[in-house]
Amino acid sequence: VQLQASGGGLVQSGGSLRLSCTAFGRTFRTSAMGWFRQAPGKEREFVGAISSGGDTAYYADSVKGRFTISRDNAKNTVYLQMNSLKPEDTGVYYCAGRLGNGWPTINQRIYDYWGQGTLVTVSS
Repeated sequence: VQLQASGGGLVQSGGSLRLSCTAFGRTFRTSAMGWFRQAPGKEREFVGAISSGGDTAYYADSVKGRFTISRDNAKNTVYLQMNSLKPEDTGVYYCAGRLGNGWPTINQRIYDYWGQGTLVTVSS
């Protein structure tokens, strides 16, 4: 399975961006999907995750109320809507999937496939 992330860019503090991640493969509909990010000089961290059916989502405390994950299984795509962006949201954002497992998790070690990342830069 391959994942292609897009939608990153430069935005001012308080602005919004929507990231997309499209899967190429048959397992997307049965895969929980997650978003992670890595800021310069820091370790990659959990942002949010969504179940295969889209009915359950988890978020990091730092993004709750500002970010929303959704998915369109007909399009093999998961989205990350980011509102009220802050400079500390800057980083490379990665999508990831759990092969054949529909339950979302914050543990990045058990995600099976990853996208290439898309850079989000929030200016102050």
